[in-house]
Amino acid sequence: MFAYYFKLGLRNLRRNPALTALMVLTLAVGVAASVSTLTILHVMSGDPIPHKSDRLIVPLIDNGQLQGYAPGDKPDDDQISYRDAMNLLASKQGIRRTAIMGTGGAIEPERKDMPSFAATGLAPTRDFFAMFDVPFLYGQAWSEADDRAGADVIVLSRKLAEKLYGDVNPVGRRVRYNGFDFQIVGVIERWNPIPRAHRIIGKGAFDDEDELFVPMASATRHEWFNNGSTSCYDDRGPGYQAWLDSECTWIQFWFELNTVADRPALQHWLDAYAAEQRKLGRLKRNAPNKLYDVMEWLAYQKVVGNDNKLSAWLAFGFLLLCLVNTIGLLLAKFSVRAPEVGVRRALGASRREIFHQFLTETAVVGLAGGVLGLLLAWGALALIALQSKQLSLVARMDWTMLLTTFVMAVAAAMLAGLLPTWRACQVTPALQLKSQ
Repeated sequence: MFAYYFKLGLRNLRRNPALTALMVLTLAVGVAASVSTLTILHVMSGDPIPHKSDRLIVPLIDNGQLQGYAPGDKPDDDQISYRDAMNLLASKQGIRRTAIMGTGGAIEPERKDMPSFAATGLAPTRDFFAMFDVPFLYGQAWSEADDRAGADVIVLSRKLAEKLYGDVNPVGRRVRYNGFDFQIVGVIERWNPIPRAHRIIGKGAFDDEDELFVPMASATRHEWFNNGSTSCYDDRGPGYQAWLDSECTWIQFWFELNTVADRPALQHWLDAYAAEQRKLGRLKRNAPNKLYDVMEWLAYQKVVGNDNKLSAWLAFGFLLLCLVNTIGLLLAKFSVRAPEVGVRRALGASRREIFHQFLTETAVVGLAGGVLGLLLAWGALALIALQSKQLSLVARMDWTMLLTTFVMAVAAAMLAGLLPTWRACQVTPALQLKSQ
């Protein structure tokens, strides 16, 4: 019987085509708005490195000043001082460790027809590439010896390498960056594991694809200052060594643990380290030391903020408005079929059978709206991806998301069709036969 009602519903799509088109379009727009918002939130709140995100840990040590501090206050900065970063690198905790600093400057191309231009990137330690599964197109990461010596070596993004050298392997060539010549040791494949809002590595990092990477030791050797939110100078006055010795919070740090079970031991070590630094007079605040894995860090950074959640609620509110409009359209569509219902009732059809028939027809309308809504959502996401340069956004609409689209559309249509269907079932056969 369901198959018969389904075929009947498909035929009835051609009845009152203008009214049917309005219903399908109304549902499609509401579903497209909701699905697009859900997809974006899914991408933003998803696990960027699912196979190891619970083993990548950010330590947070509060090295702010006592002035104006009250127990329970958040740290002044989400990063740590250079001195703490160096101590944590030497700690041998975890299987990998990396300290990361942002960098930026001018690239001076070899080509005479290309003027100098600005480029931004990161100055990490070598373990960064293995920790975050950075894929290489050419070459490889610099060596541990380069890390220790602060060698002038550089890894380029594929985009920057193609801009400078075209579609060739530039490994071994030299590029002038920030007034110094760097030897190219690798080119990474197009890689941005974190969508624009995730900011997994510090403020500003991964907002877009980083263009280059140089050793942190090289950046500090060349005195590339990277001032944080606190003072970067001590009592000896301004200067590079003062910057290194100060509590300038502008270094992001990550541990990679062998197993999740190693986290309590790392917490114990961090607490002991902070206690030792307090005895030395470096850390002023007696604040708890925190450890965050990737997902906890994204939550702490409020990657999916209240404004994004509000957008989701607004999208569902818009879907609700579309449902209200659909109810009105279905009432109009079903009201003109009262004579048909009267004849069917007179021939022995029960109210339950009439209800099943009309509700199935409503589901067919919802299915048509879902197909159109999916196409509209796909187009909207493609446009957003093009504008934000996150071309993988559309690809995040997996089978679960596609199934959700159809379920949402059919469920919405059936919900909207409950009242019109119930009204249709209340038709009195005798009155309809008499009027006909």
